[in-house]
Amino acid sequence: MNRNVWLLFACQALMNAVMAGQTIMASLVGYKMVGTTGLNTLPMAIQQIGVMCASVPAGIVFAKFGRKAGFWMGCGIAICGSMTFAYGVYTENFPLYVFGAFPAGLGHGVSQHLRFAAAEVAAPAARPRAISLVLAGGVLAAIVGPEMVKRTHDLLPDHMFLATYLYLPLMPILTIVLLCFTALPPAPPKVSVPIPFRSIIARPTFLTAVIASLVGYGTMNLVMASTPLQMLLCGYGVDASADVIRAHSLAMFLPGFVTGRLIQRFGVHRIIAIGGVLILGCVAVNLEFAPYFATFMVALALLGVGWNFMFVGGTTLLTTSHDPIERVRAQGLHDFIVFASVACTAVSSGAIHMKAGWEVLNMTLIPPVLFALAVVGWHFVAQRRVRAVEA
Repeated sequence: MNRNVWLLFACQALMNAVMAGQTIMASLVGYKMVGTTGLNTLPMAIQQIGVMCASVPAGIVFAKFGRKAGFWMGCGIAICGSMTFAYGVYTENFPLYVFGAFPAGLGHGVSQHLRFAAAEVAAPAARPRAISLVLAGGVLAAIVGPEMVKRTHDLLPDHMFLATYLYLPLMPILTIVLLCFTALPPAPPKVSVPIPFRSIIARPTFLTAVIASLVGYGTMNLVMASTPLQMLLCGYGVDASADVIRAHSLAMFLPGFVTGRLIQRFGVHRIIAIGGVLILGCVAVNLEFAPYFATFMVALALLGVGWNFMFVGGTTLLTTSHDPIERVRAQGLHDFIVFASVACTAVSSGAIHMKAGWEVLNMTLIPPVLFALAVVGWHFVAQRRVRAVEA
């Protein structure tokens, strides 16, 4: 892996630390302001809508000015989001706090394209490793984000979490500095007639990549968004939630150091399938065992590794579904679809949890995971048949 990939790894770590901290705080701040109304996960839902919408402005800026300008824009928007969060907490204004979630989501959504930039600066054979390595930056985020919450959430006792939100802008500021030393590809050449989105969507490889990423991310977010609140209802405090989210985040990103090699050795379809099975394992743990601290820890760890295998696998498949000149449109479309589903799961997580309970919330993961496994299996068989005919 070259120097630029490692710099992108550090940038991803910093930007993910912001999201790791917000994951712990969002439902707890919502619970403090509006109680158990099902709206406590609304900030995370709005944030995921921002992540979804980020693909539009990011695609425009990437296409016109290149990757670096787009990432700088995302960092600036993320700073605005954190400061809006802080003001919402200071004034105890839940609508204002929710409003801050949108720019925070936009900033995080732009940073999701760091994995695509890594694929572009790496050699073709090394792309799976470059993608998984940059996503592995979340390992540092899994340490920094929860620890930041634990050490700063009560520094201003009259306004819980305010100090943490005032600390968060340091992460995108450091990212801006690191990007100054990173060599990224220029804007792609302009084409007279852009490739229609319907042509991209119609490709089996693109569809399979989207379904793998969508199901991996959506099911993970559905359970993760409500876990801090479920732990609170079971009698655990902020520190316990932070420890579980840290373990979950480590499980999400630590495999990134080896996922690329596993894909190269065993094939992308098998790794995606293993990820789906691990997510089903999370469901089994949550349903079969009492809600002890260790239960939350093990279940969220399985969920994290499952997400990594499915999301890295989906992103790797995506890189084989388009030509270089189509990369911005295909990548933007992929992330728009994926994070639209993530936004829906964030909206529904709190409502399902409050209305139907923790068990039903977990059971909703089973049908989409089984569907994704069927699609990935179909694509694997179809590609083998194509290779057999070509041989």
